[in-house]
Amino acid sequence: MTEAEPTYIAVEGPIGVGKTSLAQRLAEALNAELLLESSEDNPFLERFYQDPRSTALPTQLSFLMQRLQLLRGMARQDAGHSSIRVVDFVLAKDELFAQVALDADEYRLYQQIRNELDRNVPRPDLVIYLQAPVEVLRERIAQRGRAFERMMDSVYLQRLSDTYASFFYHYAEAPLLIVNAGEIDWVKRDEDFQQLLTFMRTVRAGRHYFNPLPSAV
Repeated sequence: MTEAEPTYIAVEGPIGVGKTSLAQRLAEALNAELLLESSEDNPFLERFYQDPRSTALPTQLSFLMQRLQLLRGMARQDAGHSSIRVVDFVLAKDELFAQVALDADEYRLYQQIRNELDRNVPRPDLVIYLQAPVEVLRERIAQRGRAFERMMDSVYLQRLSDTYASFFYHYAEAPLLIVNAGEIDWVKRDEDFQQLLTFMRTVRAGRHYFNPLPSAV
């Protein structure tokens, strides 16, 4: 593993944990290019939260295509592109939602489609995985005021969080920084963000944990 600073940073975590807000702050602090997925551009998402069983597959495929288009746009840029890029997803996450939302036949079809499309896309050289208890996720989801997200129940959120935890327990495709995001607030407390940024800059390889003490937050 190279000792060079990462040039492609991906921020991940379950709904409501704060990945997009952290990606935005990181891009600003690092003078980086920011690429964000947009749930508002998925025409099936609101219907999915109303009726998950009948709309899970088109919702999943819509997100898959959006994420692939963003990453392929990165790959088409000049090979000599030297700026840092920050994104608020890893493509592997797409399969996590598929595992939770799709039935067995739909999941097999989804995997066939993805295996045909998921080729030659760039991979991150640092992943930041944000964790928080389900009650914190629900509180943050309520605060941001998206009506359709409030339809999610705690059982779904817990299952999703458990799936993330299991996935990143085995993740070894890039250096990984696991952040306890339950107490830290990088939006309202700049000292929290600066502490995380300083720690992040020490990560070059392997698995690392950022778990701030209560006195630090």
